[in-house]
Amino acid sequence: MRIENSFIPVQGIGESTERKLWANGITHWDEFDGSVVGPTRADRIETFISEAWTHLDDGDVTFFDRCLPAGERWRLYENFREDTCFFDIETTGLDHHRDRVTTVSFHRDGETTTLVQGEDLTAERIARQFEDAKLMVTFNGKRFDVPFLETSFGVDLDVPHVDLMYPCRQLGYSGGLKQIEGDVGVERDEPDITGKDAVRLWHEYERGNENALETLVSYNRDDAVNLQSLMETVSDELHRDVFETACQQS
Repeated sequence: MRIENSFIPVQGIGESTERKLWANGITHWDEFDGSVVGPTRADRIETFISEAWTHLDDGDVTFFDRCLPAGERWRLYENFREDTCFFDIETTGLDHHRDRVTTVSFHRDGETTTLVQGEDLTAERIARQFEDAKLMVTFNGKRFDVPFLETSFGVDLDVPHVDLMYPCRQLGYSGGLKQIEGDVGVERDEPDITGKDAVRLWHEYERGNENALETLVSYNRDDAVNLQSLMETVSDELHRDVFETACQQS
């Protein structure tokens, strides 16, 4: 689903009105017909569309991030997939004021980069990974990954954010990342370890076990790479559930 299919970014237009438009064959901004919604709403939509085309042509994802309801930010992905940064962190615990970030993996444009504590994990290197990124995608990153990085390194991750935990819940998927991957059929390479194992592996590495770090990095990289597969799956499912279902009611 593309942003151009969306009408809920318009102030005063909710899901029911948007679905009414779709059901009447108005599935794209270019197809808008004000007779379906009345003159006041029609004026709002026409004004928005005129402004929105300019922002879309400029690649201004922030404009749409502000306009879309929080639960609908997954709609940004199709337009900005090439400039999306998927990332995941590993830590020594759950408290971002006390515990440390050990590794961070970023997956973007087919390439995966992992930064390691004590080697190259710095605020400058983290910020560099988000340069020119239009969108970032995490799983539970709103509550965990983002505040951890911001607190630990003093960075400001001011990039439009899709936290996949919430659209997954919208589709009825619950549990952690690995469980949901299994539920939707996203395959995971070895190693088959847990978050607790990740903490243990880091401590083993600190005691001199280089193989433990190799395993931890492999696990962290899989998390970041699989976020893209999960984003593709989730956006496809929501496209069918939200958009195609309404269109079929016409």
